[in-house]
Amino acid sequence: MLSPKELKQVAPAETSIFPSPIPVQCVSSDEYMPCPQTEKQREFEARVKEYGAELARKQGVSRRTFFKSAAGMAAAFVAMNDTYGPLYAVSRAEAASSEMADERAKALKNQFIMDMHTHFLRDDTPVMAFVGQRATVGKLGWNPGLKEKEQTIEDLKFGNYFKEIYLDSDTKVACISGSYSVDEKYSFLTNQMKFDARAKVNKEAGTKRMFSHAIFTAGRDGWMSKVDEEYEKLRPDSWKGYTIGDNTNKHLSKWPFRLDDEKIMYPFYEKLVKWSKDRPSMANVCIHKGLFPPEIEAKFPHLLAYSDCRDVGKAAKDWPQLNFIIYHSGWRWTGPNAPKAAWEHFEKTGRIEWVTDLAEIPEKFGVKNVYGDLGQLFAWTTTANPRLGAAVMGTLVKGLGADHVVWGTDAVWTGAPQWQIEALRRLEIPDDMRKRYGYQPLGTADGPVKTAIFGGNNARLYKFTPKQQAEVITDRVAQIKETYEKHGPGRTNLAYGYVNLSKA
Repeated sequence: MLSPKELKQVAPAETSIFPSPIPVQCVSSDEYMPCPQTEKQREFEARVKEYGAELARKQGVSRRTFFKSAAGMAAAFVAMNDTYGPLYAVSRAEAASSEMADERAKALKNQFIMDMHTHFLRDDTPVMAFVGQRATVGKLGWNPGLKEKEQTIEDLKFGNYFKEIYLDSDTKVACISGSYSVDEKYSFLTNQMKFDARAKVNKEAGTKRMFSHAIFTAGRDGWMSKVDEEYEKLRPDSWKGYTIGDNTNKHLSKWPFRLDDEKIMYPFYEKLVKWSKDRPSMANVCIHKGLFPPEIEAKFPHLLAYSDCRDVGKAAKDWPQLNFIIYHSGWRWTGPNAPKAAWEHFEKTGRIEWVTDLAEIPEKFGVKNVYGDLGQLFAWTTTANPRLGAAVMGTLVKGLGADHVVWGTDAVWTGAPQWQIEALRRLEIPDDMRKRYGYQPLGTADGPVKTAIFGGNNARLYKFTPKQQAEVITDRVAQIKETYEKHGPGRTNLAYGYVNLSKA
């Protein structure tokens, strides 16, 4: 959590930054300090404002309305290319022509996107920090809609979650995740609440639109009995754990654990292998790693060994029957100096802490059951430094394989995930980086690499069949979305969190 001194240096995103379709500044939760707006981000902000005003005027609409459109999204990527270099597949003609932009959006709207890393907060939550985070994201311009109205805790609850995930983006299937705290009231959702949300959505949809995690709390008294009980009662789609222990309140973290702890974890793995014979997705072990920069390490040095990826390789090798899905792909860097420090480290070493460590595990340990999730990692690097984002994607695909990188957005902390979807659809690794580091091209929006990452890999892991994928295109949620797009207010482009008031 941010200290009182740190809180004086930040502001709510929704009231402090320009609402561009792509955020103009990095946003954080209260878990770490956001980095100040960089010089390049200020340059991008100036461009996107200029382009938006000019193109909106030519189309006879307000800039706010323009930025809700497909052409407005394209204009933001034109501004990104003009600022950072040609990383995104977009043309000025697309930004200037609503017909061309709409045609492209229509061609991709049925693309299968399976986002297995999403969040909302419980009705009785005391966690107010994410309200500020959404506000910050709006101010930074990551998500313009967040700028248009005052953010409240309701924006982080189920109703708005459903709207932003299923109506304001091309997401077809989502997994509701969570985190826990030793102080139970700070847990985002209980496992029962996730189960209830899944049941509600799937009943209304008439299809399998939502999956849900159950959080396991390794090392706590009675945790294995609770796992048995919740497996039978809640039938989770997979399990998620935090090796750091209590990630929300790190000062309360009493039970950190290692994935390769044979005494604590291996009996749990035995259960998963047994259960997976009847329910294959029980083989999926989802683990939070990273988001633990040097500033946080200085406060909690005893948690470092539980936050990086040093324990993944042996566990994966010892348990080839299981899939180890590492959330955030181990991305370490957050905080005020993150963009500069992460990029300097990469330029000097060709490595991305601790993402490269994760990507090297298959070769070092001879395993094929380690996966990298893109939640928060892709959103953060895309806005802070797109070349760093390209390096992240290149590193993961090179080391893990395109069939072992999985889509997750960490929405709704940064609002509707459509801007992240568009960023990956358009992103290409520059030629100079491919030659220097041996990266492979990502290809077109609907090419084999991005198709696998957006949905194919998660569908394989969770045994989501082609028949089920086809069903969600025409189910009741799809019908609601069609009506919403014709008659609703449009994508809000809002996001939620803190922004740093200082300048880099």
